[in-house]
Amino acid sequence: MSVPRYGPDSPGEEFRCAPRPILEHVTSRWGVLVLIALAERSYRFSELRRAVDGVSEKMLTQTLQTLERDGIVHRDAHPVIPPRVDYSLTPLGQEAAGLVRSLARWTGERLTDVEAARREYDARREATGKRRG
Repeated sequence: MSVPRYGPDSPGEEFRCAPRPILEHVTSRWGVLVLIALAERSYRFSELRRAVDGVSEKMLTQTLQTLERDGIVHRDAHPVIPPRVDYSLTPLGQEAAGLVRSLARWTGERLTDVEAARREYDARREATGKRRG
């Protein structure tokens, strides 16, 4: 029996290498949270940093630049003093945010099932003397 491969030699177009970086950007730790926050409204950088709890300035900057390059985030720099930059989602970003939000909603709805599965898994591993991993 052949095991499907999800990489450059995959038979399915949706699993080829080209979309993989975009998927990684959208579903990264900070990418998901940025998309969900920006789906609500546009934010200035400092507001967004407060909205995305735990993100460092460096990681937020990198995430925004990556998503902007991918056409998901729009950066609007206003020529005023002090400088003002607003971030919002493009139509492509709104679409991605809707999909990410659906996945986030599903995880919330299935949390108790996942926790039960983890307890069962850990109990089986413990019974056989194997560590979690």
